Amino acid sequence: MKMSMVSLGCDKNTVDSEMMLGLMNEKGFEYTDIDEEAEIMIINTCGFIQSAKEESINAILEAARLKEEGALKALIVTGCLAQRYKDEIIKEIPEVDALLGTSSFDKIVETVEDVLGGEIKNEFLDLDRLPSISNKRKNSTGGYYAYLKIAEGCNKNCTYCIIPSLRGNYRSYPMDDLIAQAKDLAALGIKELILVAQETTLYGVDLYGEKSLPKLLKELAKVDGIEWIRILYCYPEEITDELIEVIANEDKVCKYLDIPIQHASDNILRRMARRTSHDDLVNIIGKLRKSIPDITLRTTIISGFPGETEEDLETVIDFIKEMKFERLGVFTYSEEEGTVAAGFENQIDEEEKEARRDRIMRVQQEISEKNLEKMVGKTFKVLIEGRLPEENVYIGRTYMDVPGVDGYVFVNTDRDFMTGDFCDVIITGSSEYDLIGDAL
Repeated sequence: MKMSMVSLGCDKNTVDSEMMLGLMNEKGFEYTDIDEEAEIMIINTCGFIQSAKEESINAILEAARLKEEGALKALIVTGCLAQRYKDEIIKEIPEVDALLGTSSFDKIVETVEDVLGGEIKNEFLDLDRLPSISNKRKNSTGGYYAYLKIAEGCNKNCTYCIIPSLRGNYRSYPMDDLIAQAKDLAALGIKELILVAQETTLYGVDLYGEKSLPKLLKELAKVDGIEWIRILYCYPEEITDELIEVIANEDKVCKYLDIPIQHASDNILRRMARRTSHDDLVNIIGKLRKSIPDITLRTTIISGFPGETEEDLETVIDFIKEMKFERLGVFTYSEEEGTVAAGFENQIDEEEKEARRDRIMRVQQEISEKNLEKMVGKTFKVLIEGRLPEENVYIGRTYMDVPGVDGYVFVNTDRDFMTGDFCDVIITGSSEYDLIGDAL
């Protein structure tokens, strides 16, 4: 039978979807990317913020239409929206045949077989259960990179975030399982591993009694075929000297760190229940830049958090000007039911949130343009990922660029490269987000 998969939301969800694809493929189900041909459809949803919820609901409704008009026989909904709104989905969208909770995605084959056998069975296991990971996962990125999810859940309980109630407490995957998964991905031709979790910096505390991300990085670096290892979602207060040392000295670990700080005003950081202060952030970032001079730092900011004053906003802007992040994104605060922050007074209207976001991004855009200009004349190792038709121009990324998030390098050359090749490129210019260079 033919099946299709709709994977929405974050890269952690992408890994779950790839696991489900692998399990289904192992049982003989055939994948199709043409939804109208599918007899089985799995929608892996996101329920983190309002826009993500709307996208997930629209995808479910479109699939429900296919049950009436197409070949679709089984519609399975998984992920955060299924976990968060299971009762509403069951009541309002009867076309959905089964729901799987966030800790139950490894039960996808049994669930599909039950539905095809005429049994409706929703599976919501203990949120703190650690799903089994399959070495048969089907990488879906279409490139030479893959996400490696090293842990589930989160213990931080930030006041704006619903994740702990959807994904459970922090649980690390055993290191041996992750190494085995990395070897399997390398055998498929993967060159870059991108480590993800709700928080990567606490990896191993629950299993090994200590922060074990540095050790994991060293073990992953031993895997033949893997050339780059990138770390996302590092909470600043959990960054240790040992981790900094490994990033600085291990050749395969990209000098790139994603540190979602969310704000820089002590007033708002306290209201968010973050574990850092303004001065803590200055010190941590200063240590990283001193220890790893060529590091690229990415962060995210939330604009319009309840009670955010003009003074708080100016503090953020001054902080950004001082820190000069190479990469920065801003998200407007989303008031989510069930969170502490949703009950705060002084909620800010959407138009003002967006105006504040735009002010921050204008500042960052100037910083980013200057950072790109500084790259001109420097030489970088570039991973080739494509070619512009009819031109001798290849598209690639440096260690400074997360796929689908950051910029690209457009490489001029008369040489022939294969996708997945690495080449040295001297940067000759820049555009708004991207670099232009010549292959050496």
